[in-house]
Amino acid sequence: MFHIIRPLAGIALLLSLSLAASAVPALSADITQVTEYDITLGILPIGTAKFSSEFDGNDYKINGIFQSGGIVNVIKKVSAETNVAGRISGDRLQADRYNLVYKLGKRTRIYDVIYQNGNVTDTTIKPPPRRNPDNWIPVAPGDLKSVLDPLSGLIFPAGAKICSGRVPVYDGESRMDLVLKQEGTKPYETKGFKGEVTVCSVRYEPKSGYRKGRSDIEYLRQTPMEVWFAKGDDATVYAPIYARIPTRMGPLYITAARYGE
Repeated sequence: MFHIIRPLAGIALLLSLSLAASAVPALSADITQVTEYDITLGILPIGTAKFSSEFDGNDYKINGIFQSGGIVNVIKKVSAETNVAGRISGDRLQADRYNLVYKLGKRTRIYDVIYQNGNVTDTTIKPPPRRNPDNWIPVAPGDLKSVLDPLSGLIFPAGAKICSGRVPVYDGESRMDLVLKQEGTKPYETKGFKGEVTVCSVRYEPKSGYRKGRSDIEYLRQTPMEVWFAKGDDATVYAPIYARIPTRMGPLYITAARYGE
């Protein structure tokens, strides 16, 4: 199981971290919203996430904490602290800076990415990862143009088209596309939210910054994910309230335990 934790944690973080801004009320100064999420592998709990979001006019900040639990901790504890700051630009939340502190057991790695007008201008990884040039697909300069960070990539301002098209994401190491397609709507209820959600299929397409031939990545590439988007009554953005990620060990679920309160 250990060999799938790192890539799955990355995808789970991308989806669960992007939940953070989903329930923020109308954009005004010093608005802070705290949200909480459960992450399970099938019926087995494997982690939780907690976030705070601040919107001030078109500027935003998102801070999040992820903690593994259950069966994952039997192997190695996984945790992450992350934050992003940026501004709303058209139909996107565009970051200026994205940071992730990722811990796996006793090992810690820090990712720091600087964006300017949607282009990556600087990436720092400490300590630098060891990579085998024979099977590592490097990130090319062209891959860093017009990209989004993992936290903001699946959050859409009210009025924007959701579940239509390609979302380019760069997380400090890997460059991927998420291809969204709307599959309909359905009623949904959880603490703090009751209403219609938009159901989308999501196809994962790795572009660069990963090890060629990884079976878990190939499986995820071939098997669509599913994400449900919601917008609270007083919110100004759509964001995931639920996600299902296929794995060889069973589906990984990310579910809002508290949303919009």
